[in-house]
Amino acid sequence: MKFPLAAPAGKDSGAITIAPPGAVNQGMLDPAKWKYGPAYDAPANSKIWNPVMIKMMKGEKVTGGTVFSTDSPQTYCAMANAGYDFIWTEMQHDARDWDAVGRMWKACPHAKAVPGVRVAYTDEREIQHAMDLGALVIVIPTVRSVEEGKAARDWTMFPPAGKRSQGGGQAFDPDMWGSVPGGYRNTINDNVVLIEMIETLDGAAAAREIAGIPGVTAVFAASGDLGNFSGYKQGTPDYERLINIVHDAALGAGKRLCGPFAWRDRPDFTCFQNGSETAAIARGVAAELGTLKDTQGKPEVGPYAEKK
Repeated sequence: MKFPLAAPAGKDSGAITIAPPGAVNQGMLDPAKWKYGPAYDAPANSKIWNPVMIKMMKGEKVTGGTVFSTDSPQTYCAMANAGYDFIWTEMQHDARDWDAVGRMWKACPHAKAVPGVRVAYTDEREIQHAMDLGALVIVIPTVRSVEEGKAARDWTMFPPAGKRSQGGGQAFDPDMWGSVPGGYRNTINDNVVLIEMIETLDGAAAAREIAGIPGVTAVFAASGDLGNFSGYKQGTPDYERLINIVHDAALGAGKRLCGPFAWRDRPDFTCFQNGSETAAIARGVAAELGTLKDTQGKPEVGPYAEKK
């Protein structure tokens, strides 16, 4: 292999101040003025291949089934094929590791519901692990400021839109997203859905600016933690004011508005977190059994006897 533009052996090339002939970027190296190259441009007229992004762009209602505690690929795949649009793999409040998440997503990468995750924080390690494993929906909790919101966007997206490092991972595998039209590296920025959660008073105060960050797909009005951080319950004027602030921020920025599934009929809410795998099992059994649910026999003695 030959290196015609390589620095001469043992000699300072002066490349920090002088560009090689034919370079687009001339003069002193200045990251702020760098003209990003076309190597990773998406092909002209590329079509969106993430079904969740397609629905988001149309303003259609999107559902996310929560996989909270299991690390079983079989249980995950059952949820992913149950009818949701994406799976909200819980990594903020559960202690499972990323290896377990990768195994679950790899078991059925093209299930009806695409793999998604709520990470623990706007953290480079957390978000890049999620993306490298193949997440197509990233949910960021407790975004308190524009700076945190931008950091989440940066670690989710490759340059020039963000700062995600190209480190490989199963997302690039042909049986995951490696064979998508236009190529994964060149098209994922247009396909990944980024949802930033407004859960605190600081977040509500900055909601308009957070919603306006380029690359943010939706903001989520967190029903539980907005009560937790405000001291007011749903239905009270102070609580509802905070929800409406998030609502107004989404509309003002032209972004989607997310919340719990119980708010599916609330005006302008179009994406939702649904219940967990254990709740789904309970609902499914109740629907299947009908009036036969909880009609077990009642022995008078033994561990199944009524406690007195």
